[in-house]
Amino acid sequence: MTTTIQEQNGCLVALLEGRLDTAAAPQAEKDMQPLMMSEGKDIILDCTALSYISSSGLRLFLSVLKSAKPKGGHVYITGMNNDLRNVFTMTGFINLFEFK
Repeated sequence: MTTTIQEQNGCLVALLEGRLDTAAAPQAEKDMQPLMMSEGKDIILDCTALSYISSSGLRLFLSVLKSAKPKGGHVYITGMNNDLRNVFTMTGFINLFEFK
């Protein structure tokens, strides 16, 4: 699992690649700290290259959302494949996030 954070058009974009499972979640959380520390910037979680997400990964996405909202930021998810969309639908997370 690799996480690359870039600034694009005033937004923070996290490019997620690989499997965001229980084993990868602690390092991914460290890598995503800049997203949680950002002040009022919109955040895009680019899942184009993400092949799998576990409950640990969902918790991490929720942490990013909970840190951004009080600061006026929005969290968008882009590039989800059908498997990821099914996980988000089954867990109800589909209703928590905005998708591009």
